[in-house]
Amino acid sequence: MGKEIEPFSRLVAQLTKLPGVGAKTAQRYAYSIIRMDEKDVEEFAEAIVDCKKSIHYCSVCGNYTDKDVCDICAARDKSVICVVKEPKDIIAIERTKDYEGVYHVLHGTLNPLAGIGPDDISIKQLLGRLNGVKEVILATNLDVEGEATAVYIARLIKPMGIKVTRIAGGISMNSDIEYADEVSLGRAMLNRQEI
Repeated sequence: MGKEIEPFSRLVAQLTKLPGVGAKTAQRYAYSIIRMDEKDVEEFAEAIVDCKKSIHYCSVCGNYTDKDVCDICAARDKSVICVVKEPKDIIAIERTKDYEGVYHVLHGTLNPLAGIGPDDISIKQLLGRLNGVKEVILATNLDVEGEATAVYIARLIKPMGIKVTRIAGGISMNSDIEYADEVSLGRAMLNRQEI
């Protein structure tokens, strides 16, 4: 473009706020947007605004939804709760098509070095959901924080007489659930072990 054009630079700066989007990728996206029909650009912008205004956390599990209670909480077996770190982990587990229970999103993991303790993630909300629950599956990432969080939660729940399991091998250590392939993640869920 030669000389810097302020609206273009502003668009590039906004696009670099997205995870994994550096300056060069942002510029490619910006050029693509410039080449789009005006109607398509308006629809694109409306979709972003509508998504931001409409999507919030499920009042039960903490997953993303556009309703008060997400479709999973509304229709699935509530006797088994799979505990995950982030909503994106639910998408990964759902791709396996092997799980029929509900979820609970912690929105983080314990990390004392970063100042994240039990009150900073949704452990209290999980404990408030355990009436009638037969099993809690701990599917936090297999890293130090995920393991510490799983052990902490298991120690709180086991005395209640509820079965507590942890996803099994098949997912390598220090891996994020969201990046696991469906087969490995499916095996990890099916071969989970009691803690």
